[in-house]
Amino acid sequence: MRTRSRLPSLLTVLVLIWLVIGAVAAGQRGYYVDASTNCASVGTIAVTIVAGPLNYAGVNPSIECEYPQPDS
Repeated sequence: MRTRSRLPSLLTVLVLIWLVIGAVAAGQRGYYVDASTNCASVGTIAVTIVAGPLNYAGVNPSIECEYPQPDS
């Protein structure tokens, strides 16, 4: 039973370490120095914090976005 009580605290520590690494990754990309804060930049920072450690692992996640073209 002792292992079960350690599991939540271990997971909490791992998640916190993951988020700190992501915050460092966002800082290295210069996302915190931009004075203009809008939804897009906040979203970019949040996604970088969540997925940032994957870049250090060599996964290099990317999102392909296709915007609708206006009718002519």
